[in-house]
Amino acid sequence: MLILLGAIFAVHIVGIILLLVATIDNAWWVTDNMATDVWARWIQINGVWNYTDLPTGTPYPQDYLQAVQASSVLACIFSILGIFVFVAQLFTLSKGQRFTISGIFQLLACLCIMIAASIYTDRFHLDESTGQYGHCYILAWISFALTFISSITYFVLRKKTA
Repeated sequence: MLILLGAIFAVHIVGIILLLVATIDNAWWVTDNMATDVWARWIQINGVWNYTDLPTGTPYPQDYLQAVQASSVLACIFSILGIFVFVAQLFTLSKGQRFTISGIFQLLACLCIMIAASIYTDRFHLDESTGQYGHCYILAWISFALTFISSITYFVLRKKTA
């Protein structure tokens, strides 16, 4: 059981790291000389990367952009809270109540990052012919899968007493 708990803890930590990288790093959409994330755009001019604000209007509707930003941050917060609750539940709750709250936090993190990545997919870069989704976008979807798997694992591992 100790090895299983260690593996769950490791998957949870990896999920948190991937969520943080996907939220903070600057590669949701990339071209040869541009990298865009949910916060800003980096443009390469004469071999130097320059920070610029995201354009406003049609390519980046502000309400959708704010929804993606908020959902990404909430996913990180819920997942970090989930790991603290996981550790606290190991020592404080009885057998039938363990892992439920951690599973709920992970499920909320899973839903938040799914919402962020889905909105980004549906609303941004629709009319751009050059470029592709970057590693942060891919990490967001991988972290969605990891948080979903860990939330299901928490609900399955919840021990019921007779």
